[in-house]
Amino acid sequence: MTKITFARLSTITVEDIAAHMADPAVVPHMPLLNGTWDKQRSADFVAMKEARWAQDGLGHWAILEDDAYVGWGGFQREGHDWDFGLVLKPSAFGLGMKITAQALEFARCDMRIPSVTFLLPPTRTKLGALTRMGAEFEGEVTLDGALFRKYRLPTSTP
Repeated sequence: MTKITFARLSTITVEDIAAHMADPAVVPHMPLLNGTWDKQRSADFVAMKEARWAQDGLGHWAILEDDAYVGWGGFQREGHDWDFGLVLKPSAFGLGMKITAQALEFARCDMRIPSVTFLLPPTRTKLGALTRMGAEFEGEVTLDGALFRKYRLPTSTP
């Protein structure tokens, strides 16, 4: 049985994050990822994500499968919304729903998060899992010049 755990991004080496974010299978799904991804950019990225933890009390985690880094994701404040993002290494693409379910369980227990949004680039075409979870399409949004499809999933029951 695979064990999924969440840790702070700062516990992962910048080399591991740089290799992950430069992977040709990941790059097409990251419309805000411009330029070369190297150790310095990875260090800046981790610092930015850690600042979100300090600012909002929540942020993105490193995601571990049996203690091995398989990606990053979590919740980030976007205006009034808590957006859930998940960026996995290609070897872990099949873990997306398991990781998302575990993260959503966390969100359901956190009173600050009445709903979760998902901002997906147009390259993500297999969206049936989102609708099966109960997420509803809200429309398209543009962030920093990139187009995303926005879905929302309530985390509390009425």
